[in-house]
Amino acid sequence: QVQLVESGGGLVQPGGSLRLSCIVSKSGFSIYAMGWFRQAPGKQRELVATVSSGGSTNYVDSVKGRFTISRDNAKNTVYLQMNRLKPEDTAVYYCNRPRDRDFWSWGQGTQVTVSS
Repeated sequence: QVQLVESGGGLVQPGGSLRLSCIVSKSGFSIYAMGWFRQAPGKQRELVATVSSGGSTNYVDSVKGRFTISRDNAKNTVYLQMNRLKPEDTAVYYCNRPRDRDFWSWGQGTQVTVSS
């Protein structure tokens, strides 16, 4: 069973930065595209960034130019660098495969709160 362990969240002021990490307990991790999702209270889960097995990235418009997704295949880890954070970025952040038909079991997520 694949385990996803997210970390790195916290409370940050608007304009601040955080770096999220997700460790994936899956052999052959390098062949899988990965994504970062977020879910704010009362809202649906949203896919915000993806990275392919080859390192190509995509972002939802609301985070373009502020967030950067990356991966370290040697460490089975995917990262999300978040800069210029806004209050509307407040959510629980999760990693998983990008397509719902491919989802692994969800991790506990990591809370990001952007507030002054």
